[in-house]
Amino acid sequence: MKFQTRCRRQALGAIGLTAMMVTGAWAQGTYPNHPVRVIVPWPAGGSVDMATRVVAERLSGGLGQPVVVENRPGATGNIGAAAAAKSAPDGYTLLVATTPMIINRSLSGNATVDLSREFAPIGQLVSLNYVMVVNPAMAGSVQELVAKAKSRPGHYSYASSGPGTQLHLIGESFKRAAGVDLVHAPYKGAPPALADLVGGHVQLMFPGLPVVEPLLRAGQLKALAVVSTHRLPQLPEVPTLAEAGVAGIDSSEWYGLVAPAGTPPQVVARLSEELGKAMRNPAVRQRLTSQGFEPAGSTPQAFAALIEAEQKKWPLVVRRAGLQSE
Repeated sequence: MKFQTRCRRQALGAIGLTAMMVTGAWAQGTYPNHPVRVIVPWPAGGSVDMATRVVAERLSGGLGQPVVVENRPGATGNIGAAAAAKSAPDGYTLLVATTPMIINRSLSGNATVDLSREFAPIGQLVSLNYVMVVNPAMAGSVQELVAKAKSRPGHYSYASSGPGTQLHLIGESFKRAAGVDLVHAPYKGAPPALADLVGGHVQLMFPGLPVVEPLLRAGQLKALAVVSTHRLPQLPEVPTLAEAGVAGIDSSEWYGLVAPAGTPPQVVARLSEELGKAMRNPAVRQRLTSQGFEPAGSTPQAFAALIEAEQKKWPLVVRRAGLQSE
C-alpha cells in the first residue's frame, strides 16, 4: 500500500514537472499567439495615448501579433490600472503606467494602485515637459496673468486632467510660488480640459507639449512659459517659469509599460526585448521627438528602480505643494 502511494506521488510530481516545462516552453517559444492588449488609462488623443500608439505600432511588428490600444480613462488613471491589475498575468494585457499614478497614491493612500506591488515593470517609453498655456485673450505674459489673478482672487480657474495628476500638482505649486488664488477645475483627461480652455471656460492650464502643440500652432492657445529648467527646442522663444519670474517649479513626466504581477519572467523578457528594439528604431524616435516627447527606453530593472525612486520623491513634493488628500 505504501509502495502504491509512493508511486502515485512520484507520478503526480512528474506530471507537475512536465506541466512546468511545457509552460516555460510556451512562454519562450510561442508567446504571443494572439493579439496583445495595452490599456491606456487616459482618453484617446491625449499625450499618453499619442506616445503609446507610436510605440505599439512598432511593437506589433516585433511580436508578430496586433498590439491593440484600449483607452480606459477615469480616476486619474486608476480605473484602467485596476482593470489591468486584475487581468490574467499571461502577457496579453499590459498597462501604460504614468507619473500621476504615483502622485495620486501620495494623495489618496491605499485607495489607488501600487505600481511596485501590483505590476511587473517592462520598460520606460518616454518623458515629456509641460507648458503654461492660456486663451490668447487672457494674457500675453506670465506677469500679466499674475497681475490679473491677484486683482481678482478666486475668480480665475486652472484646468487639470484630474486630481492627483501632474497638471494638478503644477497648478498648486504655481499658486503658491506666484502668490495667487486660482480655482482648480479637474477634467477626465487633457483633451476635454483643452477644449474648455480654448472656449474660455477656464483660463489657464499646464498641459504636456505633445497634446497642446497643434493648438499653439493654430493660434488657439498661447504659451506663456515652459515648466522646465531649460527652454524647449520646439518652443525656443518661450521662457521658463523661472525666467518669467516664478521660480522653484520644475516638473516632467514619464510613461512606461508594465504587466500584471506574476507574469512569467520569460514573457516579460520577450516584451522588454521587443520594446527595446522599438525604442531604438530611428523612425519611432523621430516620430516621438516631432510630437514633443523625449524617447527613453530602459530595462525592466532600470524601470523598477525609477518607479521606486519616484515613490519616495513624490510624497515630499506633494507636501511641499500643500496638497491634501482627496
